[in-house]
Amino acid sequence: MTATENVAAALPVATFTDAMSRLVSGLAVVTTRQAAGRPCGLLVSSICSYSVHPPSVLVVVDHASRCRDPLTHCAEFGVHLLGSAQERTARTFASRGADKFADVAWAWDGTVPRLGAAPIYLRCTATAVFDHGDHTVLIGEVTHTEVAEGEPLVCYRRQFDWRLKRNGVRHP
Repeated sequence: MTATENVAAALPVATFTDAMSRLVSGLAVVTTRQAAGRPCGLLVSSICSYSVHPPSVLVVVDHASRCRDPLTHCAEFGVHLLGSAQERTARTFASRGADKFADVAWAWDGTVPRLGAAPIYLRCTATAVFDHGDHTVLIGEVTHTEVAEGEPLVCYRRQFDWRLKRNGVRHP
């Protein structure tokens, strides 16, 4: 057994996932085009700025996600950082629904499905893909950015928009 396997065996999964659920994270929908030409997308909270030179983002996708294969083979993908008014969009893309794009405003941006209402949009060229554990890490070089003002949709302890709805009361 390797040192990594020893540590993983000693650390209960529930303890680790509970600890990481307490990290406040932004929510993003990552989209790409499937080989058959249809759009696919999923909600991610594991996303970060990766490099400034060149401008790049790092996205992590569960191996069980239906979008994993299209993302690991795509040339381009889109990152949509969600705003506080997009909780419904977040829930749609977090679901296992067959057609997540059916009730969402979107259009093609070249080969990338682009959501209509996200305050921040990044079109990326995939530059690196590798597996680690039960997830795939995707690095994309940002080729286009659009930014609008707005409050972010964030996740804390598996709840969306926690800052604005703390204890059932809206806070500024």
